[in-house]
Amino acid sequence: MRTVRVNASSSYDVQIGQGLLRTAGSMISQTLKAKRFAVISDDSVAPLYAETVIESLKSAGLSAELFAFEHGEASKCSAVLNDIYSFLAANHFTRADGIIALGGGVTGDMAGFAAATYLRGMELVQIPTSLLSQVDSSVGGKTAIDIPEGKNLVGAFKQPSLVIIDTETLKTLPRYFLIDGMGEVIKYGMIKSASLFEKLCGYDIDSLPEVIDDVVFDCISIKRDVVEADEYDHGERELLNFGHTLGHSIEQYYNYTGISHGRAVAKGMELITELAAQRGLCGSDLPEKLSACLEKYELKIEIEPALSQLGAATLNDKKRSGSSIDIVICGDVGVSHRERMSVDEFLSWLE
Repeated sequence: MRTVRVNASSSYDVQIGQGLLRTAGSMISQTLKAKRFAVISDDSVAPLYAETVIESLKSAGLSAELFAFEHGEASKCSAVLNDIYSFLAANHFTRADGIIALGGGVTGDMAGFAAATYLRGMELVQIPTSLLSQVDSSVGGKTAIDIPEGKNLVGAFKQPSLVIIDTETLKTLPRYFLIDGMGEVIKYGMIKSASLFEKLCGYDIDSLPEVIDDVVFDCISIKRDVVEADEYDHGERELLNFGHTLGHSIEQYYNYTGISHGRAVAKGMELITELAAQRGLCGSDLPEKLSACLEKYELKIEIEPALSQLGAATLNDKKRSGSSIDIVICGDVGVSHRERMSVDEFLSWLE
């Protein structure tokens, strides 16, 4: 087991290893004050792992109640969030109790937002089971739901008390979701680590399991450094949004059902890098390097909308401030910066 310590507004450990679901109860009982937990999951993950986690909690002298909602991005909405609140109320959970998020990014967001807001705050444990959530969304404290006008527009910061990453769960992950998670993994290499990017280029989606524990550790370490430097997303942390401005627009265009988050982000990275190269903001060979890596992980996709059609959705982007918007550009592999421009200038880019 490897540990990454995150020192944000509250400090916590991210435990990474194989078989950790079976010892989750012991780790939780040693770290949190809560003795009773609501395990929030979805109807895809709960049948696989909920029993193991709940039995582990019981073995450690803790108790738990399970709530599972329908899987998918469409469930990351106010209606399902209200269902979670009703479950917590019906089962008489108090501020002395805790919430465990067991699942992928949608579950982490929903359970995290509930933990941030129900009774004005409950302790939270993140147990991510998808590659995307393990390397990205489970660490750093961002929680949110989607509304029709855009993705992640309503949310709260809620740092967990503990993150447990069992990489064995990736062995049962359908290939589609493993590919999807690699969109965020490649992002980390592009913005902060040439060595991680080169490592990824030496493998592909089929050989990735050989190094997956190291890859997860590297990504979490990068995110830890960024979160500690800018917990509330006012500067450095915006670099983590490389590819996301256009990626979120792509997801919205497909109504959050046609193209998954990781694939949309991969396309967003590809498009913004091509635009940057055309304007001399990065090396002319960078789009080809990125494209070759995306190809290895089956992340090269075609989309219906033209760039100009994606522009309107960016007007609700969280990185917009007044008449300006911050766009994350990679000048080279492992080197990134924010490029501030007017909204009109960015829209003209897309035209």
